[in-house]
Amino acid sequence: MRAQFVLSEIGVGLRRNLTMTFAVVVSVALSLALFGGSLLMSDQVSTMKGYWYDKVNVSIFLCNKSDAESDPNCAKGAVTTEQKKQIESDLDKMSVVEKVTPESADDAYKHYKEQFGDSPLASSLTPDQMQESFRIKLKDPEKYQVIATAFDGRDGVQSVQDQKGILDNLFGLLNLMNRAALALMALMLIVALLLIVNTVRVSAFSRRRETGIMRLVGASGFYIQAPFIMEAAVAGLIGGGVACLFLVVGRYFTIDHGMALSEKLNLINFVGWDAVLTKLPLILAASVLMPGLAAFFALRKYLKV
Repeated sequence: MRAQFVLSEIGVGLRRNLTMTFAVVVSVALSLALFGGSLLMSDQVSTMKGYWYDKVNVSIFLCNKSDAESDPNCAKGAVTTEQKKQIESDLDKMSVVEKVTPESADDAYKHYKEQFGDSPLASSLTPDQMQESFRIKLKDPEKYQVIATAFDGRDGVQSVQDQKGILDNLFGLLNLMNRAALALMALMLIVALLLIVNTVRVSAFSRRRETGIMRLVGASGFYIQAPFIMEAAVAGLIGGGVACLFLVVGRYFTIDHGMALSEKLNLINFVGWDAVLTKLPLILAASVLMPGLAAFFALRKYLKV
């Protein structure tokens, strides 16, 4: 009987404040969708780091005749055979180096033509204008500075470049976008909590006569509060369900179908469905607990029970 009474009161409360209930559902759905999206973005960045950092190389570019005329780092002339042998020997001795791949000027020219053969510049280049280099695979990509310190400024070396630095800029941008999404999520969450508190107070005010009678006949505080708390929890749960739907539909249409980013950007290892599905229970739990606790603390002061 008590359970039936609580359920009937929940239905009455939701119908009485339909507009505010709808606002609660929408704000909870948007804030939790942003929350879930931020968690997935963090997973995506971690996945991309693990994939790309394992593939980055450090490149030691050697001076050629053109550099000797224009680059201060090559003021002593083009790299000599002895200098190349010494650089390769020193690299082989370094414990941080996993693999060294020499690239000749002809190889560099061939790779450039494969990648940028349609550009106007490609037709004017010749192999002797390309730089020889050493492509270095490190055991730990974070140890780039060891290579830079050992070879930067050495005779015959034009520059030492770390591909990880380019990726760090990309990941920095992704992390910035993720923090912006979290900030927007926090703002939406505050709006949702304020709406929940106001909705509960309006609902309690509209039924103040019933709650007053219940107090007089000795009803417990929890028994009086339960319908209001459950109203907020149900509205939040609906919002959480909508947020889960947003994530599932968003993942389906942006990565698998529709935009099909997994096919268009096949160099990116996108997070799988397992990452999405593990976030859904967390979102649903938050959608129930957050409104329920907000309603509980609001009612303690408002109903004074």
